Amino acid sequence: MAQSDQKGPFGQFVDELDTPVFAVGFVAAVVAVLAFLVSPDTTTGYMTGVNDFLWTVAGWWYLVAMFLLVAFVGFLIFGPWGNIKLGAPDEKPEFSFPAYFAMLYSAGIAAGIVFWGPAEAIFHYDAVSPFVGAEAQSSGAAVSAIQYTFFHWGLSAWTAYVVMALPIAYFAYRYDAPMRISTVIAPWVGFDNLDSPIAKVIDILAVFATIGGVATTLGLVGSQFLVGVEWMTGVNVGDFGTVIVITGLTVAFTISVALGIKKGIRRLSYFNMVLFGVVTVATFVLGPTAYIMSVGTEALGAYANQFVTMSFYTGAETTMGGGVAEWVGSWTVFYWAWWFSWTPFVGLFIARISRGRTVRQVAVTGVIASTGITIPWFATMGGTAIFLQENGRADILSVINELGEAGSGYPLFEALPLGGLLTVLFLVLVTTFLVTSADSSTLALGMLTTGGAESPSTINRVIWGFLIGALASLLMVTGGVDALQQAAIITGGPFSIIAILAVVAMIVSFGDRRPLFLREEDDVSLPNPELKPTEQEGADPSDD
Repeated sequence: MAQSDQKGPFGQFVDELDTPVFAVGFVAAVVAVLAFLVSPDTTTGYMTGVNDFLWTVAGWWYLVAMFLLVAFVGFLIFGPWGNIKLGAPDEKPEFSFPAYFAMLYSAGIAAGIVFWGPAEAIFHYDAVSPFVGAEAQSSGAAVSAIQYTFFHWGLSAWTAYVVMALPIAYFAYRYDAPMRISTVIAPWVGFDNLDSPIAKVIDILAVFATIGGVATTLGLVGSQFLVGVEWMTGVNVGDFGTVIVITGLTVAFTISVALGIKKGIRRLSYFNMVLFGVVTVATFVLGPTAYIMSVGTEALGAYANQFVTMSFYTGAETTMGGGVAEWVGSWTVFYWAWWFSWTPFVGLFIARISRGRTVRQVAVTGVIASTGITIPWFATMGGTAIFLQENGRADILSVINELGEAGSGYPLFEALPLGGLLTVLFLVLVTTFLVTSADSSTLALGMLTTGGAESPSTINRVIWGFLIGALASLLMVTGGVDALQQAAIITGGPFSIIAILAVVAMIVSFGDRRPLFLREEDDVSLPNPELKPTEQEGADPSDD
């Protein structure tokens, strides 16, 4: 301890680095920031070209990969592998279920749900998916609009996180493997070779994916914060002000948390969830309650009934070349790529808090319970927005055309009873989500670039806070939401492949409980080889 203190902050920063992963990720982030500063039009053009190629030519892959993950998690929930313990057979969960669920949901939900809650359904209501074929701004369009928000933010989104978390937690708590993304290849390379070049490549891809996903999240919620300030005060900070404000806030929040205000950020996270619930319930009660229940119920039934068809829908019949339709590319492919880009961070976080739980408990909590909390938010916000627009009580579409998607929530809340109070509460919710997103994202990048350090140095986190804040704000200024969506699609692509690799790792390891690299005579893969099979954590006597 004394030696660590003598080295000082810079010494701690140097000692903890996973140098290849940090260096490549740092250089990539700096190059991206400089490219947008020096030649924003050219950089945006290149990014648009790559994005167009991915969603038109390879968009089908995002859809297929995500459905495979959903099917596999369904098997984990209902199949025999659900009993496998992430830890020793008699190990108890580290956290109570309420604390576990609150932390898992807060990490996975990020701030995107606050941004798209009031905005997405009204978008689909006006520009209807070709899958539905309903007339714009009709009753059929209303139901399908909310149905698609359930689809984009429901089972599929949460599944990607759980798939990445489970093999990491299993190898970490059963075989003392390092808590990092490259651990998923342990069945093939062995635990002693997780510093090999292929492992470093996977960890570097994790940094790339996190940079894209985090920049998207911070950019979206940052624009919502600035629009809210403009809405409440009439002050427009402009492009330069946007870069300064978002970058400055990200760094400031990073420093405040990294300096040790752990109780504050923990309380802020709980405050976030409580305020999120208050805003949801207040909008449901003060808004068109009967309409929300009616359209939300029908949308939920359509979501359940058409889930498989929606999962494979590319809209190819609406394009001359038979590729993925623009609507599907702009929405479903974007979301799937966004979730893939967030799997390194959220997967690691869920793995860290899941010690002592079974595979089934993690899957049910991470997918079923989380979806069950998400659906009421989108039913309430989407139903309210459509109702107010349809009845002329708030022209939300005009506000979106003028201020962008970030402005959708403010006219919605102002049109309700106690509208002024609700608008303030919503802006506070946006602000607190910006704080927690800045904290969690810089912590994630710190962990990824230090080989899994639980508490990366302040210098490390401030560096990532500056780079991600700058990149997010520059993407906002140069291309807005479109540029942010493109960043997510581009960086999420590689992790769709790694997520499938995580599934294969689970099949290999859960199937016989013996990683491939162990020789047949080395019977050390079970936590206690002397126990009978039915006494192991993966075997339930009732299953025999």
